[in-house]
Amino acid sequence: MELSTSIDTVWILLAAFLVFFMQPGFAMVETGFTRSKNAVNILMKNLVDVCIGCVLFFLVGFGLMFGKDAGGFIGTDNFIVSILVRSDTSNFAFWIFQAVFAATAATIVSGAVAERIKFKNYLIYSVFITALIYPVVGHWIWGGGWLANMGMIDFAGSTVVHSVGGWAGLAGAIILGPRIGKYNKDGTSNAITGHNIPLAALGVFILWFGWYGFNPGSTLSGTSPAISTITVTTTLSAAAAALAAMFFTWIRYKKPDASMTLNGALAGLVGITAGCALVSPVSAMIIGVLCGIIVSISVDVLDKKFKVDDPVGAISVHGVCGFFGTLFVGLFAQSEYASLAGFEGVNGLFFGGGGKLLLTQFIGAISVFAWTFGTMLLIFFAVKKTIGLRVSRETELKGLDISEHGMEAYSGFQIFQND
Repeated sequence: MELSTSIDTVWILLAAFLVFFMQPGFAMVETGFTRSKNAVNILMKNLVDVCIGCVLFFLVGFGLMFGKDAGGFIGTDNFIVSILVRSDTSNFAFWIFQAVFAATAATIVSGAVAERIKFKNYLIYSVFITALIYPVVGHWIWGGGWLANMGMIDFAGSTVVHSVGGWAGLAGAIILGPRIGKYNKDGTSNAITGHNIPLAALGVFILWFGWYGFNPGSTLSGTSPAISTITVTTTLSAAAAALAAMFFTWIRYKKPDASMTLNGALAGLVGITAGCALVSPVSAMIIGVLCGIIVSISVDVLDKKFKVDDPVGAISVHGVCGFFGTLFVGLFAQSEYASLAGFEGVNGLFFGGGGKLLLTQFIGAISVFAWTFGTMLLIFFAVKKTIGLRVSRETELKGLDISEHGMEAYSGFQIFQND
């Protein structure tokens, strides 16, 4: 094996390990932002998303995503047998890198449907998104499909990964309906606070750390000159977004809200993911500020106007900011940065490139929304009408940990009252 191939293989594997480490990050964020009586259920969903995702992506998903193109829509080979017989071990490194991406898309939904979905029927969703929904989108954009041929750019997955998870979560939250006690008869919203903000903060830091595999790792080359610039743009966008969300909520609600600031950092990471290799550090900060404001507004609008109960803000962070992050490529791309990652002569609207790329990005983002939201809406609806999707009222009030899993996350605690 040549030295450059060895370096690339090690880099891809290292990046895959970092992306895998994002799974406990998601688990901690979702657990911290929800109630203690549902903590075990959250952890179980995150674990099975990884397990189902890896197995099904190996058997089916990889071939649908990266197999021989059929009409620009789906891949038709590279299924399990072809992976096994290949002697090029670098193909295995590419597979694990893509498999943990698939698991990431799946686990985003866990937070959006938290505290009210039946565990066994959540597994059905996990199968569909990793075996079909996500691979189809991935083929369109990364596997030589019709959006790739149009010239759409989503470098590390603002749309392919994050919007897919966000829009699937939106479908699930709508079909499930809000948690008991979330809304009053007059339509006003009640805050159902998470039980452990320190745990959520730890999850955000883990996710931020894992993103250094997500974005720079998408170069697929340990010798790419773009690795450094991608790391810088990723960092600046997250930092700027967290500050923007903090100051926005501080001005609006008179207090710097910790949960929104944490989600602001994630929003900045999601928003920069599509264009991390194509924008300047200054543009990355602008993107971060915009995403920090967008996520704050989106959470409020979904909650109060549309009555969509998303316990952790996953739809706004991943779906909405993934959508806008994809559009921002068409605005902020600069050829001097893009060329480092192999995108020669690519400029966005603000840098003399005209509106063609922006239009392409919009078509791609809307198409992925239509496919993901539409198919998942049908799947969740079908499950609801056949075998049931939501736990009983008694189970929801008691908590899913005891009813669904027969255990508590925090057992052995007693409250004593002085006479």
